Amino acid sequence: MTSKLKSQLAPLPWTEILVYWVLSFGSHLYSFYELHRFSTEHEAGLERGFLLEKGLLQGFKRDPSDFEWSFWSEWAKKSLLWTLIGHGAISRLSSIFYPKFRVPALTIYGVLAASSVLGIKGVGVLLLHLGLSFSVAQLRKPALSWACNLLLLCTLHIQPLQEIQRGWYKTEEEYYLLLFSVAVCGLRFISFSLEHCWCPLDCGGVVQLCWLFSYTFYHPFFYNGPIITYKDYIEQMWRPAEESDRDKSAFSYFLLRSGRIILWWCIAEYMIHVMYMHSIQSNETYLEILPPWALGGLALALVQFFYVKYLVLFGLPSMLATLDNLVPPNLPRCVSIMYSFTGMWRHFDEGLYRWLIRYIYVPLGGSRHGLLYKMLSTGLAFGFVCLWHGGHDYLQYWALMNWVGVLVENGLKSFFASSLIHSIVEQNFSVAMKRRCIALLSAFSTAMLILSNLVFLGGIHVGRIFWKRVFIQGWSTMAPPMLAFLYCFAQIGLEWTSHPP
Repeated sequence: MTSKLKSQLAPLPWTEILVYWVLSFGSHLYSFYELHRFSTEHEAGLERGFLLEKGLLQGFKRDPSDFEWSFWSEWAKKSLLWTLIGHGAISRLSSIFYPKFRVPALTIYGVLAASSVLGIKGVGVLLLHLGLSFSVAQLRKPALSWACNLLLLCTLHIQPLQEIQRGWYKTEEEYYLLLFSVAVCGLRFISFSLEHCWCPLDCGGVVQLCWLFSYTFYHPFFYNGPIITYKDYIEQMWRPAEESDRDKSAFSYFLLRSGRIILWWCIAEYMIHVMYMHSIQSNETYLEILPPWALGGLALALVQFFYVKYLVLFGLPSMLATLDNLVPPNLPRCVSIMYSFTGMWRHFDEGLYRWLIRYIYVPLGGSRHGLLYKMLSTGLAFGFVCLWHGGHDYLQYWALMNWVGVLVENGLKSFFASSLIHSIVEQNFSVAMKRRCIALLSAFSTAMLILSNLVFLGGIHVGRIFWKRVFIQGWSTMAPPMLAFLYCFAQIGLEWTSHPP
């Protein structure tokens, strides 16, 4: 939403806002309750299908079907949590006793920590990619750098190479950790290459290579992000730390943020103990027989769990980065107050959004060269995200839906901003009524946004069944109340946008 539109949003009566809050909060709770009831009723069937495991609390089952949460939870217990704590200790000690050697110390620690988990061969793959990317970047040809790095990313999908790399490890999880590390580091290599092509550092090649090592192997961001650009990393690492009351404020920040991360982890675990949404979504029979309120609860639970999960996965690395005097991207914004495709991309993974804008959208023309360039730039940005995530068929549908969603939203903004339509709206609608109309349009956008997220999180079959049950079979019974509640969600989102805390 543009700043101009924000300024036009009228404050609504507090009683109306209260009604929206009550309906939004109440619909979440009741739909989650219905999903919990359904989960409890079918617990035996899900357990027979080996989809549930013993819970952390006695008497509870746990749904471990979300691969990402189970994967990172296991790795956190094995080593990653301890290596992150080690990073914090090294950073703190070097800052106190040898401030000038803090960056080299963190770089060496990052390389050693990666080697301890990925092995020498795994780190060798990263060093090979780093060396090729660095060498091509010296030519200062952005097109060549793009071609090189895209080819390196594509090697992740070459079957013979996959089999060779799998043979290096005893478990599939170790191979996946290498896969994720190479993919995330690929974004860093592209960032370095393009920044070097546009505006190289005024220093020798050895110093540039050392900074690339530091950027690549910075441990909190190494495996899963969040993403910051090479330019931001260098500028922030060079920036001297403030001395006044820094120790006291850093300790207070550490305690507060650690408490929040633990709370988010508890919420995520609670959700998969009382609602078996990931096991249910994998079974089409259950999706077909879910009661309407439980179906809505499933959609909300899936996207809310995704949100809370990334509060944890990004929260701990971001906390350590902040203590290192970096400025990490903001943590994801609550998905229940997202009312547009544009807002979802801008505020969920802010680091990836900035990366896409800086290295794909703006260089390709963006909005500066007319509608065609804007469509092309947006489409290629979504295409790259699809490729980076693996390029599977469900990701192609997801990327296409998001591209169309962003284009439709921008088209509607341009339509209502035209002089003729703008004058009609100004003459016939009050400011408060304009806000209600924006919320109504946003309800439809939010419905499609949730549908696209269901495709991303659960696959094509989840999106297909949700579309069929809500918009085809339930066009007169399920869709209208759903849109009414989404209208309330949108009003809360607009209120949040207009008056952020």
